[in-house]
Amino acid sequence: MESYINSSGFVLAVISLIVAVAFYLQRYKFFKTFGPPIICIIIGIFLSNIGIMPHWNNVYGVIFQYAIPLSISMFMLNVDLKAWKSLSKQPLLAVLFAVISVSVVALAVGTLFATKIDEGWKIAGMFVGTYTGGSANLTAIGTGLGATPSTFAAANAADYIIGMPSIIFFFAVPGILAKWKGFKKLWPYTLTEDELDTGDHEELFAKKEWSITDIALLFAIGFVITEIATFVSNGINPMVSGAVRILLITTLSIILGQFNSVKKINGNMDLGMFVAMYFLVIIGLLVDINQFATSTPLIAIFCAIVIICSLIIHILLCRLFKIKYQYVIVSIVAAIGDGTTAAMVAGAGNWKSIMSIAVVLGVMGAAMGNYVGIGIAYAIKMIAGL
Repeated sequence: MESYINSSGFVLAVISLIVAVAFYLQRYKFFKTFGPPIICIIIGIFLSNIGIMPHWNNVYGVIFQYAIPLSISMFMLNVDLKAWKSLSKQPLLAVLFAVISVSVVALAVGTLFATKIDEGWKIAGMFVGTYTGGSANLTAIGTGLGATPSTFAAANAADYIIGMPSIIFFFAVPGILAKWKGFKKLWPYTLTEDELDTGDHEELFAKKEWSITDIALLFAIGFVITEIATFVSNGINPMVSGAVRILLITTLSIILGQFNSVKKINGNMDLGMFVAMYFLVIIGLLVDINQFATSTPLIAIFCAIVIICSLIIHILLCRLFKIKYQYVIVSIVAAIGDGTTAAMVAGAGNWKSIMSIAVVLGVMGAAMGNYVGIGIAYAIKMIAGL
C-alpha cells in the first residue's frame, strides 16, 4: 500500500510531531500512566497501517543507527556508583533479586521457546532487559543482538500487552496493602510512617532549568562514546560485535558518569528518553498488523511466563530475607517499568522518602540489565544449539 507521505523531510517532521505529542500528553494523568514509549508506538502503528506514513523510509535507517546508542550513553551517564554505596542493604538486595529472578526464568523458559519463535534467543535477552530496567533496556539489548525490526515490534507489543497491566496494577498496590488488615501478619516488615514521610523527588519530564551547553555536551559525549565503541567492536567477530558495541557504550558511559564535571550536566535522562522516542516511533511505523497478528501470541505467552514466574521468585526471595515491603514494591516496578515509574508508585503510596531510592533502583536495574540480558541471550543460543 502506497503511503500518503514519502518525502524524507516530511517523514522526519511527522516523527518529530509524534514525539512531541507523546511528551505533551504526559501532563494528563491518564496518558502519564502509559508513558511516552507506548504512545509513540501506538501512533506509529496507526499512521503506517492506514497509509499515511510508510512502513519503511531511508530516514528510519539513520535513526536506527544513532538513536539507541546515543540514548544509552545519556541514560548511563546518570549512574552514580557512590549513590549505590550509600543505599542500605535492603533496597540493594531487592533490585538484585529482581535481576536474578528474571535471569533464571528467562534462561529456563527461553531455552524451551528458542526453537519455537523466530529469534527466540534474542527475545529472551530482550525480556531480561525490559524486566530489569524497562523498555530502554529491551531496545538496547535488541540492538546489540541485531534483532530484526519485526522482532523488535513483536517483543515490544508482548511487553506492553503483559507488562502494562502489571504496572497499572502496582499503582493500586500501596492503597490495597494499606487497607488489607491481614497483610501485616503475612509480611510484618515495613517502614514506619515517620521513615516514609521525608524526602523529595524531581520528576522526569517536569519543567527544569537546562542550558544549550548541557544539550550540546550530552550529544557530544554520546556521539564520541558511540564512535569509540563502534571502532573497537568493528575489529571483533561480527557475530558478537553488536553486543560488544552496546556493552562498551554502557561501560564507557558509566565510567565517564563518575566524574563531577559530567555529573553537573543537566537533563541526561530527559534528553536520552527524547532521543529513544524517535526509535520507538519507527518501531510502530514498521508494524504491519496483518503480518504482526500471526507472530505475537506465542511471544506474549513467553512474556507472560517470564514476568509471572520471575515475580513469584522475586517476592519469595524478598520475604525470605525479610525485606520491607515498600522496597519490594518499588524494586518490582523499577524492574518492570523504570525508576521514574517506580517513584510515581511510591508517590501514590505517599512513600516520599523512597521516591529518590526508586529512581536509583531503576538506574541500577538498567545498568545491570544490559550485561545480564546479552549474556543470557548468548547462553540460550549455545544451549539450544542455534
